[in-house]
Amino acid sequence: MPLLAAEGLRKTYPTGAGARLVVLDSVDLAIAAGEVVAVVGESGSGKSTLLHILGTLDRPDAGRVLFKGEDVFSRNDEELAAFRNRSIGFVFQFHHLLPEFTAIENVAMPALIGQTRLAVARRKAADLLERLGLGGRMDHRPGMLSGGEQQRVAVARALMNDPDIILADEPTGNLDSDTADMLQDEMIRLSRETGRAFIVVTHSAVLASQADRVLRIHSHRLTEDPLDQE
Repeated sequence: MPLLAAEGLRKTYPTGAGARLVVLDSVDLAIAAGEVVAVVGESGSGKSTLLHILGTLDRPDAGRVLFKGEDVFSRNDEELAAFRNRSIGFVFQFHHLLPEFTAIENVAMPALIGQTRLAVARRKAADLLERLGLGGRMDHRPGMLSGGEQQRVAVARALMNDPDIILADEPTGNLDSDTADMLQDEMIRLSRETGRAFIVVTHSAVLASQADRVLRIHSHRLTEDPLDQE
């Protein structure tokens, strides 16, 4: 049984003319535990929409998302929020760190939302920041960190609740090439060391080449892409 699967996903959005714009149509995929999958395609092809549906941030018009065999959208919104907090970690192109909190406080936030005791959450957050090379930056607020450091804090935050899967949407899109390469290497290393699955929407040929598989969105559909073509 795959860790995460999608069956027949369809997503449309209304247009100003009263019609509907098709973004995804008949999309199927299966993700195994510990697998790194890159999702590529032209801008506007539906990559982020797919990631949002897989992460239960948006509901499809048709089709199912199965997590360990269970249809996640059979849950109500409150149950979905608890599921996301527990089982999925998110990393976005813009780090979305809370500016008034320090790095360690930002990383600990998902655990605190999940009712973990503060002392326990801080210890876990500190360990994650150490693993990502930010042991000396824990008490710095986001404005005092470089772009690469901010994104590493965001990665640590995504790992905080030991999720089964990390969904990353252009995580290196705002970084210079050297910093992007470093962050990409760290995400691949974390996947190998922790056994977590990573689904990464990316335009980076380097990151795609490091993935176990590359999936391409084209004409609303998802297809397997040879690793040497991106």
